[in-house]
Amino acid sequence: MRDAEAIAEAVTRPSMRFVSIKTVEQQDVQALHRVRERLMGARTGLINEMRGLLAEYGIVLPKGAEAFRKAVVGKLESEQDKLTSLSQEMFHRLFEELVKVEAEVAYYDEKLLSLATTHPDCQRLLTIPGIGPITATALIAAVGEVSVFKNGRHFSAWLGLVPKQHSTGGQTRLLGISKRGDSYLRTYVGT
Repeated sequence: MRDAEAIAEAVTRPSMRFVSIKTVEQQDVQALHRVRERLMGARTGLINEMRGLLAEYGIVLPKGAEAFRKAVVGKLESEQDKLTSLSQEMFHRLFEELVKVEAEVAYYDEKLLSLATTHPDCQRLLTIPGIGPITATALIAAVGEVSVFKNGRHFSAWLGLVPKQHSTGGQTRLLGISKRGDSYLRTYVGT
């Protein structure tokens, strides 16, 4: 009862800010991003698993998805003498799985790109240097009404990109970024 009374009191205050409700379109875009994020994690996990297993056989592959993809087939063929027929089959199947996961990631990237090129707000965001289709669509999905932020600093604080403040006695101390807010967005906007 007291919580309901406090909520009713808060609504009457003019300084109260409200969270905007996400539209169905925003939820769809955010769902695309979540599925893509899961697939990217699966791709990284699969690459790391293959690198680790191959290292046990004495086959060392470079770090990074692109470098790994370029080197893995050649290494599997050139170092066949280190692998049994069972392990060769297993690594080829793991590579096929990686190709399938990357095809799924490419599908979602294409969907997000088409959304970014057709959405007017995304088109404006794409004019900012460093903002690509993934970041633009993630921002559109996460931020309902941009007018709730007074300025860019408030938006940065909402993302968690401003320094954490630890001040006392008139002495201002700024620490590293606070890292509060949407960590998924911060991975794209903060870099």
